[in-house]
Amino acid sequence: MNILVTGANGQLGNEMRSLSTENLQHTYFFTDVQELDICDEQAVLKFVTGHSIHAIVNCAAFTAVDKAEEENGLCDQLNHIAPGYLAAAAESVGAAMIHISTDYVFDGTAHIPYKEETPTCPASVYGRTKLAGENSVMKACSHAMIIRTAWLYSGYGNNFVKTMMRLGMERESMGVVFDQIGTPTYANDLARAIYAAINHGVVPGIYHFSNEGVCSWYDFTLAIHRMAGIKTCKVRPLHTDEYPAKAPRPHYSVLDKTKIKMTFGIEIPHWEESLNECIRRLQNI
Repeated sequence: MNILVTGANGQLGNEMRSLSTENLQHTYFFTDVQELDICDEQAVLKFVTGHSIHAIVNCAAFTAVDKAEEENGLCDQLNHIAPGYLAAAAESVGAAMIHISTDYVFDGTAHIPYKEETPTCPASVYGRTKLAGENSVMKACSHAMIIRTAWLYSGYGNNFVKTMMRLGMERESMGVVFDQIGTPTYANDLARAIYAAINHGVVPGIYHFSNEGVCSWYDFTLAIHRMAGIKTCKVRPLHTDEYPAKAPRPHYSVLDKTKIKMTFGIEIPHWEESLNECIRRLQNI
């Protein structure tokens, strides 16, 4: 198949690129804004038809959650409008589409893991634009798959794991929120799940994916420091209101992964296992 991967310079896009060597039966077009501006409807249609694309994996997004509160126009363009262009182009050539979404489509007030059919209720500009993007993709493409994920990190780009490793080596102490609960997601594991869906045959619908297990950002940080061998930085737990942010964060964003595991026959590693693998890779670079 000819596969278009957008947002190829981001965390997930880079993991898709690295794993493409394990999936050589396909031909890939890895693009970022320099190669394809997904906000240009005609450019998207021309690229998809001109390259006979069979599947689109949209990893592109506006993910700066606090900045989105101020730049809601650009955020809406990238997270809502552009995915609709990709989905319409996919539909025009009979292609499948896999679109990456977020736990922020929920308000985070639940106490049990969110299922795909749980009613959405985004509390931020970022969450609202991502939900609008889900709807535009599902409306425009009959063979679309939405994957909601959370707390994404990898060996690429800027992310929580790399930041906590850096701060742990620079500081004697720091505070991290303990009252926001979720599950970290190693982008490499998510990329593997996407390839499993492509190779199985995309089954339309909404799916949830993160690693297994549950933790707070505080627990996550302690694990990062332990695995990275950082012993000189004392990490103290903070309440959310001690760390003010422009956009509200979900207090609880654990995702139920039963559907994606059953549909595509995948096993998902525990978050500590994947974190250990990522840190090992980072320390070997």
